[in-house]
Amino acid sequence: MPPTPPPPGRRERNKQAKLERIIAAASELFAARGVDEVTTQQIADAADIGTGTLFLYARTKGELLLLVQNHHYANSLEQGIEAAASTSNALDAIMALLLPVIECNRVQVENGRTYLREMLFGDPTEPHHGEALQIVGRTEQAIADILIEHRSLDAARAATLARVISSVQFVAMASAIDPEISSAQLAEGVRAQLDAVLPE
Repeated sequence: MPPTPPPPGRRERNKQAKLERIIAAASELFAARGVDEVTTQQIADAADIGTGTLFLYARTKGELLLLVQNHHYANSLEQGIEAAASTSNALDAIMALLLPVIECNRVQVENGRTYLREMLFGDPTEPHHGEALQIVGRTEQAIADILIEHRSLDAARAATLARVISSVQFVAMASAIDPEISSAQLAEGVRAQLDAVLPE
């Protein structure tokens, strides 16, 4: 039996507490006003930290949005994986997986689109950008696992099709500018496209 790791020290606990306050403050402000209308000073004040401390966690507002949205997207992906496990066919499983991510993206439409833009065009050496791409990779792997289980595809073909499905979802979320378009409506459009490309 491996030894139990020691509990985190005070410094690590303080660092984690600050990170949680930053995520909570930025989440609330971004959702209420949109990322373009919020300043880093407002986020620092709401998190009860100095702006210098805030910049230790994210150097720009774009990086801060990635930090916040990565947290929400990772949680949404876990919800989707859990929901997909209780379905009986590939299309239902994939949509159960993707729906929480779509819903996360639509909480504040412009923030969701900005996040996708940062993910696509952000600094690839920046850690929060890298984490965003890891979430995409985990999503594609979860889709591939579904295709292997429900459609008996080999791993290489499942991975290729998972990338196609991820692209369909990405374009659908990025192009849905109208905030009146609901998550359910967006998901219906994604489902129709996937129904056309999934192998029998």
